[in-house]
Order: sequence, then structure tokens, then C-alpha cells
Amino acid sequence: MKKLHKKYAAVLALIEKGKRYTIAEASDLVRKTSTTKFDSTVEVSFKLNLDTKQPDQQLRGTIALPYGNGKTKKVLAITASKVDEAKAAGADYVGGAELLEKIQKENWFDFDVIVATPDMMGQLGRMGRVLGPKGLMPNPKSGTVSMDIAKAITEIKNGKVEYRADSAGNIHLSIARVSFPAEKIQANLQTVVDTIVRIRPAAIKGIYVQNAVVHTTMGPAIKLAIVG
Repeated sequence: MKKLHKKYAAVLALIEKGKRYTIAEASDLVRKTSTTKFDSTVEVSFKLNLDTKQPDQQLRGTIALPYGNGKTKKVLAITASKVDEAKAAGADYVGGAELLEKIQKENWFDFDVIVATPDMMGQLGRMGRVLGPKGLMPNPKSGTVSMDIAKAITEIKNGKVEYRADSAGNIHLSIARVSFPAEKIQANLQTVVDTIVRIRPAAIKGIYVQNAVVHTTMGPAIKLAIVG
């Protein structure tokens, strides 16, 4: 434990107290501040000035990262009409009512994302109590309900990530791995920042991005200089 604390203190010293770093600076620095022996995840967190009780401030959507985030997601495709397309697109599991029954009866959750065609949402909707708390319910806003199920699967496999502001206005995303070159981390981080700034609700007055930090798993936070 002492060795870990010593290493953490050493990388913490690389971060200038109170400084807000540019995206390019942070993308380089975050690789140097990883304290784990494994390939840590690079994460970005935003504290936004939102009143999430207002419908137009309940931010939710997806971002296609240029280089993915280094995580391979298992996709379950629920469809009766697009089975062949889903399989061809690389879905890990494809089926209809029988797979929904498997989830209910066997507590089966060997997947990360569910995509579905609209005709299956009636059956999926009845499983809200099971899928909702786990964040697995497909939603048109996140692109996981679509007749073009092949496109939805391909985008997820290629690195599309979902964002959603919590009740306090926080958004948290995994955007890369420490093993990524700094320029790829920078491209992914820039894409995320640009998206968050772009979706600023029109009703927001004053400062929108109250705080933004990037960090690795168990690593110290690096403040970002974002105007928004």
C-alpha cells in the first residue's frame, strides 16, 4: 500500500495545482499519471449547470469516438425481422422472445448492450423493471432502437458510447485506454468535449461547464480548460 501511495504522490506532482489544461496537454499528461500495472481506462467527467427536472435539460445521446474507447461490447440484438442483418453486422446474440425469456427465467446478462427493432419494443417494454435499473433498456435517443439494426450494431462495435446526465448534472464517459497514443486520446477527448458544448440547452444562463476533468483508473484528476 505504501508503494502505491508513493507512486500516486509522484504522478500527482506532475499536475500543477489549480491549473486547467488544454485538451492536447491533458491527453499527454493523463498517460503519464496512470498508477496501475494494467491498461487503465481513460475517463472524462463533466459537472454541468443543468436543471434536470426540465425536459429540455435531460441530456442524453451517443458519441461516435474516432478511435473507440478500447472496450469491446457484447451486443444482444432483439429482432424477428432483421435476424440475418444483425448476425452479419456482428451481434454476439440474436433472437426474439426466447432470449427475453432467458433473461427473465435464468437471470442471463452476458451482454453489454441491447439493440432492437421497433416491432419488439412492446415485449421489451414489459421488462422495464428488469432492464431499466441496469441501464439496458433500448431507446431511440441512444440509437439502440432502429429498423436499421445493422447500422446500430456496427456503430456500437466501432466505438459509439452513450452519455446521460444524472440528476445532479454530471456526465461520465470512458474514452480510451492508457496504451492509446496521445493523439488518439486527444481526438477522442476533443470529440466528446465538442459534443458536450454543442448540446448546451438554450435555457442555460451563465456558466454551463462548471468543471471537467480527465483521469485514468485510480489516477489523479486533470482539470480541463473548457469555455462553455
